[in-house]
Amino acid sequence: MIEQAYKIGESLGLSVWTQDEAGPFQTIPYEGYSWQPEGKPKQQPHEYVRNGTAKLLTLFHPSDGQVRVKGVTSCSNAVLHPWLQQELSVILACLPSPPDNLDPETNRALWEIWCAGLDNPPPLPDDLPPLRMLLIWDNLAGHKTSSMVDWLIQHGIIPLYTPLGGSWLNMTESTQRILKRRALAGQHPTKPEEIIAWLEAVARAWNRDPTPFEWGGKRAARRARSRKRRHALGGSGACTRRPIQRSRRTIVEQWRSSCQVTH
Repeated sequence: MIEQAYKIGESLGLSVWTQDEAGPFQTIPYEGYSWQPEGKPKQQPHEYVRNGTAKLLTLFHPSDGQVRVKGVTSCSNAVLHPWLQQELSVILACLPSPPDNLDPETNRALWEIWCAGLDNPPPLPDDLPPLRMLLIWDNLAGHKTSSMVDWLIQHGIIPLYTPLGGSWLNMTESTQRILKRRALAGQHPTKPEEIIAWLEAVARAWNRDPTPFEWGGKRAARRARSRKRRHALGGSGACTRRPIQRSRRTIVEQWRSSCQVTH
C-alpha cells in the first residue's frame, strides 16, 4: 500500500508526505571530512561532556523534495503532535480545493480503497471529509493515539504506517541521513542548541534547491531486468545466471515416467 502511495498517489490528486524523527544526536565529536592541510588532519577530543541530546522532527514531500523540520530536545507526543498538526494545516491550506460535486458514496469508497490494505485500518466516521493527503510514518504507539488519528481523518488525511522492521519504506529516513551528514560530519557540538541550529540551517539550504525522490527509479528497473535474466532453482530462493544443463538420462527418465502416468 505504501508503494502504491509513492507510485500513484500524486497522480490521483493526493499529496503524499512522509514523517519521521531523527536522533537522538549527542554532543560528541562526529567523524567526517574537514578542510585541513594535507598531512595535518583535524584532531577531535576523545572525551566529551554529556550535555543532553537533540532530535529532528521531519516532514518530507518526495514529489518535489521539500522538507519541513524542527529541532527539539524532547520528542514526546506533547511536542510532536502540535508541531505536526500545525505543519499539516499549512500544507493543506496550500493544496487545491477539493471538488464540490463529490458524492458521499464515492468519497467513502476512495477512503476505503486505501484502508483495505491496512492490517488495522482506522475507524471511519459517518461524515467523511474529502481525502486530500496520505501520510506515511512509523508504526509507533504515539502515532496511533485516538486524538491524533481522529484529527488526521477530520482533515482529510489517512495515515499509512510502515510495518515492524519496515522503516526502509519511509523516504524521510533517507532525507534525514543526508541532513545529518551535511550538518554534523567533522563537527564537535558542545550543546544541543548547536546541533539544532546546524540541522535547521542545512534543511533551509536543502529547500533552496531540493531534490525530488522517486520510489524505485532506475536502480529498481535494473534489478528487475537482472532478475528476469536469471533462472530460479527449486527448493530455495537461489538462482543462476544461466540454466543448469540436465543429463540426457534424467530427461529420458522424466519422459518415461510422464508417459506411464498418461497411459
